Amino acid sequence: MAKKNVEGQRAIPSTDNPSDSASRTSAGATVRRQKAIQRQVDALDQGKPDKQAKTAKKSAVQAGERAQPENPLPKQHLVKPGHEHLLNPAPKFMAPDYRGSGKLQGKVAVITGGDSGIGRAVAVLFAREGADVAIVYLNEHQDAQDTRMFIDQEGQRSLAISGDVRDRAFCDDAIAQTVAAFGRLDILVNNAAFQAHCDALEDLSDEHLQETLQTNVAGYFHMARAALPHMGNGSAIINTGSETGLFGHKALLDYSTTKGAIHAFTLSLASQLLPRGIRVNAVAPGPVWTPLNPADKSAEDVAKFGADSDMGRPAQPEEISPAYVFLASPVTASYINGVVLPVMGGPRG
Repeated sequence: MAKKNVEGQRAIPSTDNPSDSASRTSAGATVRRQKAIQRQVDALDQGKPDKQAKTAKKSAVQAGERAQPENPLPKQHLVKPGHEHLLNPAPKFMAPDYRGSGKLQGKVAVITGGDSGIGRAVAVLFAREGADVAIVYLNEHQDAQDTRMFIDQEGQRSLAISGDVRDRAFCDDAIAQTVAAFGRLDILVNNAAFQAHCDALEDLSDEHLQETLQTNVAGYFHMARAALPHMGNGSAIINTGSETGLFGHKALLDYSTTKGAIHAFTLSLASQLLPRGIRVNAVAPGPVWTPLNPADKSAEDVAKFGADSDMGRPAQPEEISPAYVFLASPVTASYINGVVLPVMGGPRG
């Protein structure tokens, strides 16, 4: 019997094989490696003084069509790579007040990290705007199939491909599968990421550093390089940056560094591809309620995640995803190139 997904609907079985056995083996090895890194980080946290925030509680701001969860959030810690269907409260990604208008009609998009969080929310809105969507993910199979179901419910075709974006060969294959299935490629969203905190540079292991660099930076290069032969005038690449790439974060040295690199990659690639009519932009979110942080932070830290943002709460994925539609569509962003668009609930300056 199919398990219920986060919106309380039933998941449908996949109609295609999301990956070959080699990709599954590689993804499994990556998950084991990431879990080992998290165990090392957790061990370092043991015995350290409590890091409870000393600042006064900030009132959460609700500026959207529907109220979003506020702090304190339930204490919880997810095992890496993190599964959306285990998060409480469930992230909001459906954006029920968003009305599609054909901004991406007939287009095909690939979204890495598309099984959950921002990636899932973007996949839903891309489909609502008329795009067929392939999602690339590590090994969160239930989340991926739930996302496919939501794409299908929007009346668009979907594809789920499991594997590790650190592997150039896998990235080449993922793009090839997408083009074979849908006949074209118009939009690439680089969104997959690895994050594990580390309070002291001396404690940052080589394995931890390389996992972050190879996933967050090399993975973006691999996917863009594989996609470009299939893209042309009017195509778009959107990279997921972060407020940490703009302001830094003392406990996320490696992650912040990669996000800064992504911003620089965005601007540089935008200049290189402009003569080909391919636009490259980035979105820099603030704290967002996705599996990424609960699969890194302690349960106590998760309870106050996003409380120090200007809005006094984390964003929901559905509050971030419209920015990707805006940048993807030539109807709304044909003259926007090389921009890092901050979506962080305030100036954060």
